Amino acid sequence: MTRPIALIVEDEHDLSFLLAQVAKLAGYEPEVIHSGDIALERLSQVIPDLILLDLNLPKVLGTDILKHIRSEQRLLGVYVIVVTAYKHLAETIYEQADHVLNKPFEFDQLAQLVTAARPLTG
Repeated sequence: MTRPIALIVEDEHDLSFLLAQVAKLAGYEPEVIHSGDIALERLSQVIPDLILLDLNLPKVLGTDILKHIRSEQRLLGVYVIVVTAYKHLAETIYEQADHVLNKPFEFDQLAQLVTAARPLTG
């Protein structure tokens, strides 16, 4: 049986490693992407089960990636947790994201959100 896929779209390498570890512990197969343009390219190839998305990314902003996800019919069911330090920017996308987690955050809070987002398997 294949594990659900979690795309980690975060340009800070240490934080992306932490996010990937949390996803892995929750039963996902994490894939880390460090720039917005690569994230869009990857989203044209795969339908992840979960996306942990930073808003301030190189090349393409996370807000634009989120708009793309919500406008693509095949990606509508993807659970998106926005992880950001930009509260004012996050306020503009609350309705598009499934959850917004402001940096800094508690590890346990992140783990609970990621675990709760995991699809049920039969």
